[in-house]
Amino acid sequence: MSGAFEVIRHIRQAYPESLAEQEARVADIFSGKRPACIILTEHPPLYTIGTSGSENDILSREIDGETIAVFPSGRGGEVTYHGPGQLVCYVLADLRHDQDLHKHVWRLEEMMIRTLADFDIESARSQRGIGVWVDDKKNSVNKIAAVGVRCRKWITFHGIALNINPNLRHFSGIIPCGMRDAPVTSIQAEACAASREDVEAHLLPHAEALFSGD
Repeated sequence: MSGAFEVIRHIRQAYPESLAEQEARVADIFSGKRPACIILTEHPPLYTIGTSGSENDILSREIDGETIAVFPSGRGGEVTYHGPGQLVCYVLADLRHDQDLHKHVWRLEEMMIRTLADFDIESARSQRGIGVWVDDKKNSVNKIAAVGVRCRKWITFHGIALNINPNLRHFSGIIPCGMRDAPVTSIQAEACAASREDVEAHLLPHAEALFSGD
């Protein structure tokens, strides 16, 4: 993002409403009516299917007595989960001045890596795929944040979702990101009791450093 960006917060937001908000904002950023922004939100339990995913990656819609909704998504990637206890960060950035989507994804990952470091959680990128991963010390890595991005006329939307304290069993209903052997983790599972408010307080300065003032 070039220059300042707006921060928009929702306590919880239905997924179709979130998509509508992003679509409208992308149009406004492209036309110059409104600035780039980061939307911090949470969704009710749902599975989203990216442009590389399919219904075959959904194993069950009933987990722990809950019915989990399924929505198609225009973002890149395969199938992922969103739900309570997860901080979803939609970064709507104007890349027309710097048309590098790989750099944008790197910044999304870096924002989470730096935020997690503030809570003494060591995380990193992995050859297994985009996103942010935590070494489980057993010759494996667990995903703690998933990335899915879409770009329209060099305006980005969608973003990255960080697991703070979601019901990790909900991930058992899908093949996350197309990998059957890619377990997930969360800040809470890594023995840290941070709240969403705590995480946001650390995340926003990192977002500003990475996404504004290019």
